[in-house]
This record gives sequence, C-alpha cells and structure tokens, in this order.
Amino acid sequence: MTRQREDLPLVRCEWARSELAIRYHDEEWGVPVHDDDKLFEFLILEGAQAGLSWETILNKRENYRNAFDGFDAQRVAEYERRKIAQLLRNPDIVRNRLKLASAVRNARELLRVQEEFGSFDRYVWQFVDGRPRTNLWKSRHRVPARTAESDAMSKALKKRGFNFVGSTICYAFMQAVGMVNDHLVQCFRHDAIAAK
Repeated sequence: MTRQREDLPLVRCEWARSELAIRYHDEEWGVPVHDDDKLFEFLILEGAQAGLSWETILNKRENYRNAFDGFDAQRVAEYERRKIAQLLRNPDIVRNRLKLASAVRNARELLRVQEEFGSFDRYVWQFVDGRPRTNLWKSRHRVPARTAESDAMSKALKKRGFNFVGSTICYAFMQAVGMVNDHLVQCFRHDAIAAK
C-alpha cells in the first residue's frame, strides 16, 4: 500500500478539477453504496448525464434532489404526466422528456426489484458478486467505458424494463457507487477505498 507523504500535495484522478468535482471525488466517488435511495439517486443522475458532462449534473444535483422528492422511489413512481410536464418547465434540471419519463419508469421498476429481491442493493451488487472490484489503472486512458459486468447489468435491467441503462451508463453507475474502484493507483483515494 502506498502512502501519501504529508509534505506533498494530494494526487487525485485528473478529472477532479473544479471545487465541486474535487469534493465529490474525495468524499463519494467509488465509496461502496448499499442504500437503495442513494442507489436510485445515482441511477437517475447517471441517466440524466447521458450526452452531458458529469460536472453539469453535479451542478444540478441539489436541484434534482428537490425536484425528485429527495430521490424517494416510491414517490417518483407515482409521478404522472402532469408532474413530468412540471419537471419539463424546471430550468434547474436537465429538461429532456425521455430522461424524465425514464426516471419515473425506473422508479417503478426499482420498486418491483425491491419486492422480488428484498432490496435494489442486493440486486445490483450481484453483478460484482457482492464485493467491490479494485482496479489498478495507472492512466485514465486505460479505464474502460464498459465491462462484461456492466454489459450484464445493462442487459438485465433493460429486460426488466429500465431505461437509460446502457452499458456505459451502468459502468459509470458502478464506478459512482463503489462497485468498482477506478481511482488511479497514484490517487490518494485508491488505497483508502480499497481498504474499506
């Protein structure tokens, strides 16, 4: 295990540049999540991010929390056309009809998964055998956009009726919720997360 010398500046993954991205990188990205509400939050946010930068979504994250009732899947599952129309007028979130309708649909499917498996957590973590995968990337150019595990997750979620869950979105989700540790080996968070 490498240690960061106290007299040297912290080394982070290259993508963490803005104050918001640094805070997210240092406190959340890659930390294993086992709470269904948080998993649902990342499912919505990763779907919303499709075609956009993660920085854009991070900047709108609090607005999403407000707009989507704190990411309460039970409440989001009850949204009807009128609520989606209201969300489409909200300038503080990504106003894409397909992505918004998808969030509602995914909430309904998530509730079905909870009924069948006891939790969404138990269902999604099966794609990594219930344990985080720790990768040893030395360059961000080596980090894949998708893997066999994200392909399997994507296929399974689509079969259940989830939307905006392509393999690349699923892999970003897996990175965000700590199913995989894709901090570069020289990043100070790599070993800290691997030790959890």
